[in-house]
Amino acid sequence: MSAETGTAASPFAFRRIGVIGRADQPRVEGALARLERVAGENGAELCVEEALKRHLPGGARSLKTESLDLLVTLGGDGTLLRGARLVAKNGTPVLGINLGYLGFLTSIGPNEVDELLPLLFRGEYWVDERFTLEACVVDAQGRTGARHFALNDAVLHKGGLARVARLSMHVGPDGHEVATYSADGIIFATPTGSTAYSLSANGPVVVPSVECILATPICPHTLVIRPLILAPTAVLRVRSLTPTAEMILTVDGQDGERLGPADQLVIRRSDVRVRMIRFPGQNFFTTLRRKLHWSLEPRERGRRA
Repeated sequence: MSAETGTAASPFAFRRIGVIGRADQPRVEGALARLERVAGENGAELCVEEALKRHLPGGARSLKTESLDLLVTLGGDGTLLRGARLVAKNGTPVLGINLGYLGFLTSIGPNEVDELLPLLFRGEYWVDERFTLEACVVDAQGRTGARHFALNDAVLHKGGLARVARLSMHVGPDGHEVATYSADGIIFATPTGSTAYSLSANGPVVVPSVECILATPICPHTLVIRPLILAPTAVLRVRSLTPTAEMILTVDGQDGERLGPADQLVIRRSDVRVRMIRFPGQNFFTTLRRKLHWSLEPRERGRRA
């Protein structure tokens, strides 16, 4: 299903709903109470992570990610990214309830639970399937380390002292050289992640249904080095040309791994798809207008009419 034309599952499909969130978030208790009430009214049960159980005096099942019909995240984008990592390989859809600040990936606010959550049980929702990346470190002997998947981005960046790193990037099976970067690092982003760290580094905004890999330099020393959009089938290999530079891979702000002087980072499309719930009237462009203020103020609209 495409990001803008996904179809709904059968009504009443959500019987077991998992919930994760930050237990210390001030609004999490109220959101949980609303969620529990709506779930109970529609014959569904909640399965929550241990940290949240104290907010449900009546009790709830413990979270087991392999047996869920839906995962609800209570928090901001970081919480949704954590949730996606827990269930994506099982194909479980994710619904984000924003208790944070921006919440670009989340679908609804805490005060919309009573209004919008019942739509799930009537089949009135969309499923966005989001493209993800795989990142892994390969050592000098060709041994591949852990394979990380990224919904937002995989970032190769400097650690230690504030010095510029020199990085070479090659693409394709023949290893064609793309560029040599003198920068603080490179952000490899998905279209979903194009509105996150990559955007703050002057990367382009990409509609999630356009599958591609973004390579956005972080503070490049050479101003002519610009963000690059590559085919979704591209395989990228990056290594440091500065042996003394401490390089770190950070994936979705969740996982991290250090690279040795002879290691290289390999980025490619992942087989994992993240399924995200959207409701009628919600799409990427409404989110841009609402979250990034891509719309004129009422006074300005009247002036332009």
